[in-house]
Amino acid sequence: MLLPLHTRHQHGSYDKFPASQSFKAVNINFAAVSSSSESSSTTIIQVRGGAEIMESDTFVLAKLQNTFSSRVSRDMSGARLEFQNPIEDSISKLKFSPESNNLLIASWDSYLRLYNVESSSLILQLYSRAALLDCCFENESTSYTSGSDGFIQRYDLNAGTVDRIGRHDGIATSVLYSLDKGEVISTGLDKKIKFWDTRRGQSLVLSTDAGAPVRCITVNGNNLVVCVAASMHIYDLRSLDRPFQSYESQVEVPIRCLTSVPFSTGYAVGSVDGQVALDFPNTACSSEMKYTFRCHPKSMKGRLHGACINAIEFTPGGSGTFVTGDNEGYVISWNAKSRRRLFELPKYSNSVASLAFNHTGELLAVASSHTYQEANEK
Repeated sequence: MLLPLHTRHQHGSYDKFPASQSFKAVNINFAAVSSSSESSSTTIIQVRGGAEIMESDTFVLAKLQNTFSSRVSRDMSGARLEFQNPIEDSISKLKFSPESNNLLIASWDSYLRLYNVESSSLILQLYSRAALLDCCFENESTSYTSGSDGFIQRYDLNAGTVDRIGRHDGIATSVLYSLDKGEVISTGLDKKIKFWDTRRGQSLVLSTDAGAPVRCITVNGNNLVVCVAASMHIYDLRSLDRPFQSYESQVEVPIRCLTSVPFSTGYAVGSVDGQVALDFPNTACSSEMKYTFRCHPKSMKGRLHGACINAIEFTPGGSGTFVTGDNEGYVISWNAKSRRRLFELPKYSNSVASLAFNHTGELLAVASSHTYQEANEK
C-alpha cells in the first residue's frame, strides 16, 4: 500500500508525490493488541534516502532527514520495530532522552515506560497511583512526572526507584526541568507554579500564584513562558516574584500546547480550534516576525473551524522546521522561517496526542492515541 505525501508548488497548491516517490506502509504485529477505541497506535517512518512506514500499537517513530527533505528515493528498506507490551490506555507525553535514543512515555494507565528505540525493547516500567499527565528528563538517568493526584515524582532510571518530591493541591498539569536554573518546574490546576530543587533536603524552593489554572509551560533560556487560557505570562527565572510581561496571545481561544522556538527567544502555541501562532517577544522585529495560521481550516456553518492542536515540536538546531499534531490524526511539517508547509504524513486513526524529536533531530516519535480532552469536546 502506498501512502503519498504532499508537496507544495510555488503558486501555493499542493499535489501528491508520484508513486515512485511515495512512502510504503507495512504492518507490525504485537503479541497483544487491544481492540478498544482508546488503544494507542504506532507508526515507524524511516528516511535514509528512502522511507518506510510501519503501523502498530503504542507510538510513532520517524527517522527523518535533517530538514524534512521532500525528496524520497525508491530505496525503501527498513528494520521492523516490535514491542511486546503495547499501551492500552491514552498516552499523555513522549520525551526522548537528552543524549540517547531512549524514549520516555507517560500514560493514563499510571505507568511510566522507558523504551530503547534502537533495540525495540522495554527498559523500564514503573507504576504510579494516578494517571501521568506529563514527563521530562533531567539527564539520562533521572526523570520526573506530574500526575492527576497532584504529585510530582522523581524516577531513578538506573535503580528503578520512584520518590515524591512534592505536591500540588489540584491536578499537576505540567513538569519540566530547567538546565539553566537546575530546578524542576511544575504547574497545576491549583493556579500555582512551583519550583523544586531536588538537591536540597527541602525540595520546594518557591511557589508563585499564576492567577488561574495553568495548562502548559515552556522554558527558553532564562525565560519561563506560562499559558493561562489564551493569555501568555513570561517570567525571568532569575526573578520570579511576578511575570515581567503579560499579554493576550494571537489566538483568541484557549491554548492547548506550547513550545519554545530553538533558533530564537520566541515560542509557538497551538489552540483548541486548530490555530498555530508564533511569537517573538522582546526582539527588535517582534511585530514583523510573529504570525498565525490554521493547520486544517474547514468551513462549518459559515465559519472557519479546525481540529485542536495537541502538540508542536521543533527539530533541534536552527533549521526552523517543526511538526504539529491534531485531534483528527494529522501530523504536518512546516518551516517557521519561510512560513511554508513542507509535507503531511498519512492520517492516523486516532488523535495525535504527543510529539518528540530525539537529540539529533533524526528520530520523531508521535503518539497516536485517544485524548481525554477530545472526549470532553464531544
